[in-house]
Amino acid sequence: MHDRRSTGVPVSAAQTPQPIDAAGNRRRWQAVGVGLVAAFMTLLDVSIVNVAVPSIDRALHASPSDLQWVLSGYALTFGLVLVPAGRFGDARGRRNAFVFGIALFTATSALAGLATSPTWLVAARLLQGAAAGIVNPQVIGLIQELFRGPERARPFGILGATIGISTAVGPLLGGLLIAIGGEEHGWRWVFFVNVPVGILAAILGWRLLPGRPEGQPTRRRLDPVGVLLLGVGVVLILLPLVQEQQWRTPWKWALIPAGLAVLVAFGLWERWYARHQEPLFDLRLFSFQSYTLGSLIALVYFGGFTAIFFIFTLFLQNGLGYSALVAGLAITPFALGSAAAAVLGGRIVNRFGRPLVAIGLLAVVIGLAGTVVVLRLAPDAPAPWVTAGPLLVAGLGSGLVIAPNQTLTLAQVPVPQAGSGAGMLQTGQRIGSAAGIAAVGSMFFSSLADSRGNWTKAFEQSLTLAAGIIALALIAALIDILRTRGHAQD
Repeated sequence: MHDRRSTGVPVSAAQTPQPIDAAGNRRRWQAVGVGLVAAFMTLLDVSIVNVAVPSIDRALHASPSDLQWVLSGYALTFGLVLVPAGRFGDARGRRNAFVFGIALFTATSALAGLATSPTWLVAARLLQGAAAGIVNPQVIGLIQELFRGPERARPFGILGATIGISTAVGPLLGGLLIAIGGEEHGWRWVFFVNVPVGILAAILGWRLLPGRPEGQPTRRRLDPVGVLLLGVGVVLILLPLVQEQQWRTPWKWALIPAGLAVLVAFGLWERWYARHQEPLFDLRLFSFQSYTLGSLIALVYFGGFTAIFFIFTLFLQNGLGYSALVAGLAITPFALGSAAAAVLGGRIVNRFGRPLVAIGLLAVVIGLAGTVVVLRLAPDAPAPWVTAGPLLVAGLGSGLVIAPNQTLTLAQVPVPQAGSGAGMLQTGQRIGSAAGIAAVGSMFFSSLADSRGNWTKAFEQSLTLAAGIIALALIAALIDILRTRGHAQD
């Protein structure tokens, strides 16, 4: 019997690693490799389009509302389908869901690149986001299925590096593609680049990913009422967040409590439904402190983490006049630090547990605070140069947060619920990202207006808010560490 308060990764008898031969080990790593490429591609599209917005505006004559939907519509549908897609993969086989999702993502990427009107592009982005939401829970579920106990730390570490790199390197890759393709058509290559990669990933996914496990029922009900309630709740919460700049009426915020009420109804329905059938999401996962606390940390951390790149890109491009390529290069130190630390964090999380996450969160807060300090001490120095050091520190910290926290959060999730459990974790991340961008972006634009166009001041104040949000995640991690030590001494 395991102590659910443990800060390390518990290993039950069912999760004890079984002997595996060299060929089997090679094949499972090949399968995970395909999944990581797909995860990188779909998560990259969260941030790569940011630097393409000016080009899209000029090429398609898009309105501010159209451009907002090009950016936020992807995140909205991404978050909407995560849990149902994870549940579908658990019930009907992850290979089928993965290949379908990649095929849809590839097709909608091509459609986005061929867009001739803002409406066409927005529709393609909505479908593209849904496809990304289908793919990502399958990748995490695949790791849960193919690896057991402590050996999951390494693939989760690489996945954490993938998440960190894809989010941070998006502006750089977008800037490169626009520079190569030109201002008029470069934005199309931001979408077209997914097509060859997606075709290859779909083919390899079908060949390498395992099918439905032996003995698993061929038909399992998918809880349509649960899907509807969760979908409505997530949309009601995300809509006012992603449309924060476009919907000026204060009544938009009434959608959030309405969404929370629908999610409460979802929880009640799932408790009742679980007595008769397998639910969309097993609420008993929240009885594990590791899953509950890890999901909370992920939600809050992504609220501050994702917003950093949003405001930094605006600050460098619109405020200081740097090109999309230079703006992307300026974020590279964060990406490199995050990648290196994520791989290391995945290897050592079994040894250090939750304190490792706390150290990472502290480093992120210090790095962001350092970024504000250097901008104030050297206001005339090139911002991409003076912020490189502090952003590297923040990136190193981020690498010690995402991968280790994911490993700890999913450690006790049974394999049959791996997809839906991962989907709920990622849904929280998407909600956190939307809320963080709304809050930090609102601070940025209001400060810009109050200071009559002082971009540096607006960036400093909004970055301080992002650091404060991440500090809340640090407090949650510290509370868990103190509680665990207190229980251990009893």
